[in-house]
Amino acid sequence: MNAPAHPISSSSAMPTPRGTDSSIGGLLLESGKITPENAERVLRMQKELGIRFGEAAQRLGLITEADIQQVLARQFDYPYLHAGQGNYSPKLVAAYQPFSQQVERLRAIRSQLMLRWFARGKKGLVVIGVDADDGASLFAANLAVVFSQLGEPTLLVDGNLRSPSQHEIFDLKARAGLSDILAGRADIDVVTKVESFVDLSVLAAGTLPPNPQELLSRSSFAALTPRLEQHHDIVLYDVSPFSTGADALAIAARVGGVLVVARKNHTRLDDITTLTEQMRQSGAEVVGSVMVDF
Repeated sequence: MNAPAHPISSSSAMPTPRGTDSSIGGLLLESGKITPENAERVLRMQKELGIRFGEAAQRLGLITEADIQQVLARQFDYPYLHAGQGNYSPKLVAAYQPFSQQVERLRAIRSQLMLRWFARGKKGLVVIGVDADDGASLFAANLAVVFSQLGEPTLLVDGNLRSPSQHEIFDLKARAGLSDILAGRADIDVVTKVESFVDLSVLAAGTLPPNPQELLSRSSFAALTPRLEQHHDIVLYDVSPFSTGADALAIAARVGGVLVVARKNHTRLDDITTLTEQMRQSGAEVVGSVMVDF
């Protein structure tokens, strides 16, 4: 994903445990970036030149600017991943490119959503595109990561019971998920905590059912949404594309809020208008729209 016209972000690596040294030097030692022997060299240069520990370590060629950025992120509970680290999709730019302009735009969208929707006491939001290749699922994944970076307990629900993708994006091993809960064959303990990210959990789609629309229209889904919101401040729903059927309408009617994702030079304006109108007729509020470009 090159540049969703508004934002994309992510994070990883766990915060420093209590009781450990949270200084730059301590974190560099803990992460194995420098050895105790090299730390003494750095301290000598730091004292001689009156510069910061990280700068001294860089001058000695022991660490890179990327190492410094990662340690600073841990100091401020804003961890992220280096390229190739973890088994997550490389398209999680919020995790792998947290300081890019692309992710800055994602954070700007997050701010707008906080003000326009979540500040009103709402917790759930559906993220939807018109077609399967509009990028809505990937956008939802990055948006979930960005919200978790705020320290907000965030849950990403894969409500696409036809062609789910969040289990692949986040490398989830669990087979049970949303459909199994709705069918009475599992409970919310199948929600998976994504340990590499701050305050982020994912509820996979689960077993693909033969009747997704009917399953999502059951009272069991209406009963599930408040249970999920009890444990999370932000609940994002990735849903089936609007063009594949009425599954998304069933979810939106229960959740109440919708964010529409359109792909630049691909999604037709007429289709967005139709989607928006049908969402409103279902009782859902269209909070806003985002254009992505990839």
